[in-house]
Amino acid sequence: MPAAERYIRLSALLLLCLPALTYGLAADRDQPITIEADRATFKEKESISIYQGNVYLNQGSLKLHGDTMTVYTKDDHIEKAILTGKPATFLQRPDGQDIDQHAEARRMEYQAADGLMILTGAARVWQTDGKELRSEKIIYDINRNTANAGDSSGGDRVHITLQPKPREPKANEPAPARKNAP
Repeated sequence: MPAAERYIRLSALLLLCLPALTYGLAADRDQPITIEADRATFKEKESISIYQGNVYLNQGSLKLHGDTMTVYTKDDHIEKAILTGKPATFLQRPDGQDIDQHAEARRMEYQAADGLMILTGAARVWQTDGKELRSEKIIYDINRNTANAGDSSGGDRVHITLQPKPREPKANEPAPARKNAP
């Protein structure tokens, strides 16, 4: 088999094995994966694929964008994938939700065996409903649905924004006054 054909097959296999980075819509896993980049390099002996220049990955509601994406495989399975950018971005609609999950960081690393997503460099995770977590480093454990932010040195502050739920007016309470437009 010619080397170019092997690279194309390896690339297709990598894309088919790429898991969703979080628990996104179940239907996402059945959608085709498309990757666009200015350049792609396939290093078969090292089991590495590198996508460079305005990289876009789409699979259903999952959307990734960055400057470079490097995918490492072992025995035809993804070991890790690293997306870098200024910032690299992530968007996906979680199952059972009507709001999107967003993330951005200068570096996003997905460790498949451990089910970890590690965001470093001005890391930010938020939902379209206004909930937000910001830190220099965020480690998201996909399997346990837990997140750790900050570091033990104390130099990194963690910022969390939670939006209050709209409160229901009490039965004897008048409706809020409307502001007149200027």
